[in-house]
Amino acid sequence: MSETAKLVYGDKSLEMKVTRGSEDELGVEIGALRAKTGLITLDPGFMNTGSCQSAVTFIDGDKGILRYRGYSIEELAEKSSFLEVSHLLLEGELPTKAQLDTFTSRVKLHTMLHEDVKRFYKGFPKDAHPMAVLSAVCGALSTFYQDSLDIDDPAQVDISTVRLIAKFPTMAACSYKHSIGQPFLYPVNAHDYTSNFLHMMFATPCEGYEVSPVVSKALDLLLILHADHEQNCSTSTVRLVGSSQANLFASISAGVNALWGPLHGGANQAVIEMLDQIESEGLDGRKYLERCKDRNDTTRLMGFGHRVYKNFDPRAKIIKKACGEVLGQLKKQSRLLDIAAELEEVALKDDYFVSRKLYPNVDFYSGIIYKAIGIPVNMFTVLFAMGRLPGWIAHWKEMHKDPATKIGRPRQVYTGATERKYTPIAERK
Repeated sequence: MSETAKLVYGDKSLEMKVTRGSEDELGVEIGALRAKTGLITLDPGFMNTGSCQSAVTFIDGDKGILRYRGYSIEELAEKSSFLEVSHLLLEGELPTKAQLDTFTSRVKLHTMLHEDVKRFYKGFPKDAHPMAVLSAVCGALSTFYQDSLDIDDPAQVDISTVRLIAKFPTMAACSYKHSIGQPFLYPVNAHDYTSNFLHMMFATPCEGYEVSPVVSKALDLLLILHADHEQNCSTSTVRLVGSSQANLFASISAGVNALWGPLHGGANQAVIEMLDQIESEGLDGRKYLERCKDRNDTTRLMGFGHRVYKNFDPRAKIIKKACGEVLGQLKKQSRLLDIAAELEEVALKDDYFVSRKLYPNVDFYSGIIYKAIGIPVNMFTVLFAMGRLPGWIAHWKEMHKDPATKIGRPRQVYTGATERKYTPIAERK
């Protein structure tokens, strides 16, 4: 027998079906609410509104659980690779060795950019933010690959997916090279996915770049940890834009713009800026946290707390461990890491932060790793976008296969002026 919930409003009532997910999450189906009662739900930020049913990622914020397609993030971080995780998210299952080899070969085949795409970069100012450039170039790919824009053709969606995953690191590296006035480098497909990106970032035509296995592995780990995170702002944007039947390139471009916001993908940059501020002002963790607690002070603690997690962000635990390992193997001392460790230690013993469930999140340590391996601060969010790409595509594909999908069109409660008569301009005061 199906579960139901009942809503009563005045003399009207509505029996609503309750949908139970595979992890016992419950959702009330309210499709008939307005027609039957005249009501709509009002939920700023969609804190309690489910826009879809999804089999891609499961999060339990209270228990600190994150799973891709049923696999724990801890196990994937330890045993998998980014391209393997990408295949998992896109296809629903871990690939066999033959499937992964084929997928990897196809990605390598499409890493180059069309030469005319590179003209776009010359039109941007040198100080243009790489995320603005990445979004523009990503959207422009739909003009170069007009043979694969049909969202109802699985073969066209497949080749567009491979092209995006293959070309994203190249587009990202070109954004950086343009900003510093260096020539673009072609990908070297003898490298693995992350090593290829690092080569295009840091090598020049007159001087090679020896890719450190430690650095490549650390970057691969960060991409895995960012690969998907359920219905976040950028993923919801990709779904919403895609619901209008916009092509995959346009939908992903919109996701890049959503991720660019400082409340979403820009948070790890804010953490580094906070740590730099603490260091430059000669503060210690305790003094800085006291400023954060002062209601008369605008100082904010960045990298703590999360919209979903009310416990430790499981990704933060993995990154913290990786951060120490990377700096140790690279034999680098980091005053920022020392400050971060002190902030974490003090905050986790302070009732002010503990009572508010402000635990370190994924952004708290990721920026330190990026900085240690030489990634410029304005490229942090670009790396986030590279990682999140397979998740975006997985949700876009899932949405189009779902027969319940409709074009996104939220309702509103109007609070403006009631009907007014037009006053000629000469009579207005």
